[in-house]
Amino acid sequence: MSRADGILFDKDGTLFDFHATWSVWAHGVIHDLSKGAPDVMARMAREAHYDLEARRFHPTSPIIAGTNREAAECLGRALPGRAVDEIEDHLRLSAATAPLAPAVPLAPYLEGLAARGLRLGVMTNDTEYGARAHLGAAGVLGHFDFIAGFDSGFGAKPAPGPLLAFARAMALEPARVIMVGDSTHDLMAGRAAGMQCVGVLTGTATRGDLEPLADIVLPDIGHIPDWLTA
Repeated sequence: MSRADGILFDKDGTLFDFHATWSVWAHGVIHDLSKGAPDVMARMAREAHYDLEARRFHPTSPIIAGTNREAAECLGRALPGRAVDEIEDHLRLSAATAPLAPAVPLAPYLEGLAARGLRLGVMTNDTEYGARAHLGAAGVLGHFDFIAGFDSGFGAKPAPGPLLAFARAMALEPARVIMVGDSTHDLMAGRAAGMQCVGVLTGTATRGDLEPLADIVLPDIGHIPDWLTA
C-alpha cells in the first residue's frame, strides 16, 4: 500500500535543480537591472547574497525561499530610485524564460506517479504565471491537478494555507498528502498543515537543515516512488 494519496511539490530546487536554473538566471537579472555597472552589480549581489564570480547563490540568500515580491524588494534596496513594482515585473517576465534544469526527466516520472492514483500539485513562492510558464516549457503542465503561486489567493509558504488548499481541492486528508521541498519553508508549511514531509537536496539547504523537519531527506524526487511503498 502507498503511504499517500497526493503529492504537493515545491517547484524551484525540487522539480528543477536550483543552481542550474536560478543561479544562472540571477546573473543575467543582476546584469540587466544594473545596466552592467560593476558597482551596482556588486551592491545587488551583496543584498541578494549572490557570488558574482561563481554565479551562485549563497545558502543565506533571502531570495531562495522568498516570494517574487520579496525578491524585488531585496534587489530594490540596491537600486535607489527604481520602483519595486517595476523590478517585480522584470523578475516575473524574465523568470518565465529561465533556463530550466529538471531534477529528473519529469514527464515519465509524473506519469508513473499518476498511474499509482496519486493526485499531483505544485505550490511555489514564485508567481502562478511563472509556475505555469515553467511547467509548460518543461512539457508537464497537464500532469498537475493543482498549481498555485504566492499570488494565487491562498498565501505563501511557510504558512500552511496553500497546502491545505490543495488538500481541499483534491478532497484529500492532509495526513495522506506529502509535501516535497528543498527548503525549510517548504517543510515548515508541511508540518503546519499536518502533512508528511519529504526534503530533497537539489536546492541550497543541507541534509542537516532539512532533517529536523522532514520524515525523510532524499537526494532528489526520483527516490520518492520507492519510499512510497517502503
